[in-house]
Amino acid sequence: MARITGGEVLKRCLVQEGVRYIFGVPGDQLYPLLDAIYGDGRIEFITVRHEAAAAHAADAWARLTGKPGVCVGTVGPGAVNLVSGVYPAYADSIPLIVITAQNQTWRSYPDTGSQQALDQLSLFKAVTKWNAVVSDWRRIPELVHWAFKVALSGRPGPVHLDFPSNILFQKGDENLLEITPPPSYRPIANPAGDPVLVDLAAKILAEAEKPLIHVGGGVLRSKAVEEVIELAEYLQAPITTSPSSRGVIPEDHPLYLIPACPGNGAIVAQIEADVILVVGCRLGALDMWGKPPAWGDPSRQKIVWIDISPEVIGLNRPVDIGIIGDAKTTLRSLLKRLKNYTPPRGENKYIQEYKVIEKAWLESFEELSRSDSVPIHPLRVIREVREFFPRDAIAIIDGGNTNVWCFYLHRIYEPGMYLSSASGDSGHLGTGIPYAIAAKLAYPEKQVYCITGDGAFGLNIQELETVSRLNLPVIFIVMNDRAWGMIRAGQTLFYSKRYVGVDFTDIRYDKIAQAMNCYGERVVEPSEIKPALKRALDSKLPAVIDVVIDREAIPPDFRTLAAIWLEGCEIPEEVEEIEVKPQ
Repeated sequence: MARITGGEVLKRCLVQEGVRYIFGVPGDQLYPLLDAIYGDGRIEFITVRHEAAAAHAADAWARLTGKPGVCVGTVGPGAVNLVSGVYPAYADSIPLIVITAQNQTWRSYPDTGSQQALDQLSLFKAVTKWNAVVSDWRRIPELVHWAFKVALSGRPGPVHLDFPSNILFQKGDENLLEITPPPSYRPIANPAGDPVLVDLAAKILAEAEKPLIHVGGGVLRSKAVEEVIELAEYLQAPITTSPSSRGVIPEDHPLYLIPACPGNGAIVAQIEADVILVVGCRLGALDMWGKPPAWGDPSRQKIVWIDISPEVIGLNRPVDIGIIGDAKTTLRSLLKRLKNYTPPRGENKYIQEYKVIEKAWLESFEELSRSDSVPIHPLRVIREVREFFPRDAIAIIDGGNTNVWCFYLHRIYEPGMYLSSASGDSGHLGTGIPYAIAAKLAYPEKQVYCITGDGAFGLNIQELETVSRLNLPVIFIVMNDRAWGMIRAGQTLFYSKRYVGVDFTDIRYDKIAQAMNCYGERVVEPSEIKPALKRALDSKLPAVIDVVIDREAIPPDFRTLAAIWLEGCEIPEEVEEIEVKPQ
């Protein structure tokens, strides 16, 4: 009769689920789990320098692989630090298994005055789908199974298990446990949409003159990329995407339109469409809520909405047909029924009109992207970087203005090969380095690069040591404007350059990289961007290219973004210069 610790039981449950990496910071309450991992070979503990980075890395692992990411933190401060990394996953419906250590069962819930005491169950309720305290050694398999089931069912999301330390240290007879494979305790196949509603949707799409397909991150989670493209090509319908689902279709595909922005083709297509098929999307702020003036009049524009989560359908816009179902399965059924009502369509004449508008819009950025000005214009950096890396490289974007500049000229060509701090509902900065860690672990054969603002880079800059320790040759391109650039832009436009709290000193991020055993180089001339990238790649080390950019450059659509985020607020339209006199 073998007696095993709760840490060993937890490890076996995670191995049964195919978990390859646990991201976290160790603590003494976690000793049994760490010791169970030692020498196992099937599962590895990735130590990071801050728990938020652990959660971000687990988040990225889930986005890139489709498998739940796992992160851990010890009691009190460790748990608190995890929260800021769990929140983006919760906002974007990413399945995470969040594990925290807790004080002993007889000293917690309620606390008896222990050091680092914290009600971690309440702490995580706001950023998880479900959570529980594991109060008995025998319940570990049951509650781990429960956690995976909830994380992956319906609309995915993070779940949290709180382990009192004595449960992890406790030993019991392994014969008393039943650690069963996933198919025995949770559904593996996702539900299809109601066939009657799918048939009705097929009829409406077949009759549409100007159908349009708009997809969100749910399409990537469902692995419904092929179905979306096949349906679009059958209908010759343009595809627009939420920022979170960029890469669902190669962005040079003839049916793809760059996400809606004032003056580009996508926004015209969204306004003119008579039927819109929305798939796996909430139509949130970055989709301009699915409402005019960025979309058509609801009284004349029909909406067919597919989502696995019923509360998402019709959230911000009236819907004509709402279908609850998995995107992949439902789209496959929809296409089959569509073929009963219409043959494949010929070339859509409206597409070319939208493409002409899109081309003119893109040309407005072309001159700036080739500027030889010093300091370097941000668009010059974006163009040079995108041209340097191959189509299938994994691109990670982190930062405020950095994300906006990349939106204009940084195209994505492979599904699931794009991660961004601003693509979803959280807009959480500081994800760049942790995302890159997970990306390189998930796809060691691919080139991974991260374009980041200097403010965002500084939030988790300590993780350069993690990248170096793990020998992950990722290239970070720091858009260094010595400021919180997006907030500075707002104070420039709306408050007569009365800057408060936005400026940094000039930091040599390349030298910080060198101190952490990475390759580092500063670039001040635009002609040196690609040569610096080549030197970084040839070094075979993690690398930081510190690019000094023009801090006065403001994205053309900054006012539009501010209007979305600050809707209902009295944003100054015109401001007068006010002399600030010393007190």
